[in-house]
Amino acid sequence: MDFINQNLPYILAGISVGGQYALIAIGYTMVYGILRLINFAHGDLFMAAGLIMIYLTASLPLYIAIPLDLIIIAVLGFLIERVAYKPLRNAPRMSIMISAIGVSYLLQNVALYVTGGLAKTYPTIPWISNSVTIFGATTKVVTLVTPVLTLILVVALVLLINNTKIGMAMRAVSRDFETSQLMGIKINTVISVTFIIGSLLAAVGSMLYFTNYTAVTPISGSMPGLKCFVAAVFGGIGSIPGAVIGAFLIGICENIIKGLGWTTFSDAFTFALLIVILIAKPTGLFGEKSTDKV
Repeated sequence: MDFINQNLPYILAGISVGGQYALIAIGYTMVYGILRLINFAHGDLFMAAGLIMIYLTASLPLYIAIPLDLIIIAVLGFLIERVAYKPLRNAPRMSIMISAIGVSYLLQNVALYVTGGLAKTYPTIPWISNSVTIFGATTKVVTLVTPVLTLILVVALVLLINNTKIGMAMRAVSRDFETSQLMGIKINTVISVTFIIGSLLAAVGSMLYFTNYTAVTPISGSMPGLKCFVAAVFGGIGSIPGAVIGAFLIGICENIIKGLGWTTFSDAFTFALLIVILIAKPTGLFGEKSTDKV
């Protein structure tokens, strides 16, 4: 009990960061589930959402800037898929991965050009930026909002996948790409919708994340992006509940490590966890074993 009381601010921060990681990790796991592609540019989309929000709020009121930011990131995610990945659909998987890395560096360099490499301060979003005290621990309202909003969005996404026509098409494509094409499923539409949903979730995650960590730089998406990839692998890449559980676990553990005074090792823990998972259970907690067809 003493441990919980002493580390309550770090546990709360961990739950909050875990929720933000979860929203990004879902994008990784959805794209991999359908295309068998690790979209390395996904973390940079998250960074781009933060920068675009800063520039929009400089000249527009928040109630216009927030939905406009979401729309721009959804369109950007759609364009990345159409321009960088669609032409390589039948190319070797390594070619698509190299393209993803190229898009990642392109986004970082565009951000570097626009910002001049200087850190930009994220705007204050009313209410969620306010401070609140819980059991003697002071934190921001965003810390409490994040896990609730994350769970609502995850439930909505699962309902979409399980109960709609496009969701059924997504499940079919993730099971068998070629057969789905033969059955008349519009593959391009399914993939575009997947990228748009993943990009929207990353944009929401960026709003929550940068409310806590207000400095946005061209490489702000790199480390969160890698951690979210680890969360997706930990849960079983392709599994949405697995990605969410992995993200919350990583967020809580890394913040408790900071609370114990081992801040230097908080990032190392995430990648050590990845090594352990790949050795002990390569498919992750909820991943399915792939079966080779003869």
